[in-house]
Amino acid sequence: MANPGGGTVYNGNLHKNQKQSNGSGSGDCTGNGIVKETQQNGKTHIYEKRIVESFEEAPLHVMVFTYMGYGIGTLFGYLRDFMRNWGIEKCNAAIEREEQKDFVPLYQDFENFYKRNLYMRIRDNWNRPICSAPGPWFDVVERVSDDYNWTFRFTGRIIKDVINMGSYNYLGLAAKYDESMRTVKDVLKAYGLGVASTMREMGTLDKHQELEDLVAKFLNVEAAMVFGMGFATNSMNIPALVGKGCLILSDELNHTSLVLGARLSGATIRIFKHNNAQSLEKLLRDAVIYGQPRTRRAWKKILILVEGIYSMEGSIVHLPQIIALKKKYKAYLYMDEAHSVGALGATGRGVTEFFGIDPGEVDVLMGTFTKSFGASGGYLAGRKDLVDYLRVHSHSAVYGTSMSPPIAEQIIRSMKLLMGLDGTTQGLQRVRQLAKNTRYFRQRLQKMGFIIYGNESSPVIPVLLYMPSKVAAFARHMLEKKIGVVVVGFPATPLAEARARFCISAAHTREMLDTVLEAIDEMGDLLHLKYSRHMQSARPELYDETSFELED
Repeated sequence: MANPGGGTVYNGNLHKNQKQSNGSGSGDCTGNGIVKETQQNGKTHIYEKRIVESFEEAPLHVMVFTYMGYGIGTLFGYLRDFMRNWGIEKCNAAIEREEQKDFVPLYQDFENFYKRNLYMRIRDNWNRPICSAPGPWFDVVERVSDDYNWTFRFTGRIIKDVINMGSYNYLGLAAKYDESMRTVKDVLKAYGLGVASTMREMGTLDKHQELEDLVAKFLNVEAAMVFGMGFATNSMNIPALVGKGCLILSDELNHTSLVLGARLSGATIRIFKHNNAQSLEKLLRDAVIYGQPRTRRAWKKILILVEGIYSMEGSIVHLPQIIALKKKYKAYLYMDEAHSVGALGATGRGVTEFFGIDPGEVDVLMGTFTKSFGASGGYLAGRKDLVDYLRVHSHSAVYGTSMSPPIAEQIIRSMKLLMGLDGTTQGLQRVRQLAKNTRYFRQRLQKMGFIIYGNESSPVIPVLLYMPSKVAAFARHMLEKKIGVVVVGFPATPLAEARARFCISAAHTREMLDTVLEAIDEMGDLLHLKYSRHMQSARPELYDETSFELED
């Protein structure tokens, strides 16, 4: 990532412009994202391409004012709770019935303190209803609140042609109907909307089999299995892979679906620092040496859970390092590519293509069709014996309704577009346009002086706002300028790292991006959001390893 001081931020560290050595006498090195191996003294050395990411820390005064803001808000929250308890102020929150006042609170009253007193004051910036396709523009239904965001009413006005900077429409395939969607319409006529059965009963159609074969071909793996819901693809299938006596090592920033699946499995869960190979290796080493607690028996299985692109940070998994460690310690790797498949790699095949790694190196490839493919559902892919096992033991296959046939056809259509099987190069053009738009938007934001997180190739671009009052002001002012943005705060992010999250699309034109950037620049000056001092990463320890050795 460019730096005005003449250096480049590599792996979160600032390096002056100098030639990087790979530490190998053979001269092999990485190029264009390809991971190459060298043989030296009977050991395999894996060298990865330099990962260009940014996690700049905020100036001290910003953090001080951010915590002061939360502190003042908390004090007023306690005051308002006191007034509600004594009937001075009306309580709009759910409360226990009088005859149950001596029961354990059903609504976890104190745990809802943040939502009741802080989130509620800026709640109007979330869950805004839209009434159009989520393309590069959408229409927003205007609503207002007469009771400080406890309830909303619609005004009957539609805010037309709002620039969409929040949807996960990376390739622009979520759009209004056109002639290219004719096959989806034909499938709707032939199959109807629903399947009304599970995959294990009467719910497996020829369309599902066609889609699974296409997914396997697209990912270059032996087999694949599709599910009707992306969230359930993780939460309902991880328990089928691991259980009691197994160990799960999970990245601290993994998505809730991965966290829920890990908890439901009954396996022991240990957390490693985000993208931190040293932290992961320590846990792996301890797991191998000490085994299970108390009994010291060896773990039945060790499963590493990671994501391709982390949706709140915009960072990309350091896959070469993770694979080197999982081979060294004989663990399994489960990778969620919900945000990366379709959006990364020269032809949109995700993180493995981005790093030039054989997909077979990842034991379980998971992804969703809700982002790049403009549909819904998810998939698991890998070896044929893995998929055959899941067909029998997957909770989603046994209990979940099968994917709607028109949705399956939309995915097939989108995937064929990406693979060039439609006879055009439109899919490849969309992937390239997404990469171009991503680089342009990130570079412009950085030059303006905003603190942004993540990898330079990630279409998820978080802009740090920090203070809760500025989060609300930013979202409201941007909507006034007919720009729809997603703002994110605690508990989805650390308390003091509230942010706006921009999702770039191949459907965005340069003019649209310039319009958004101009508005962001204006808001940055108005709200004093340009905090960047191009400092060294706040997390340098996460990114300072560049090679690993694998024992034969």
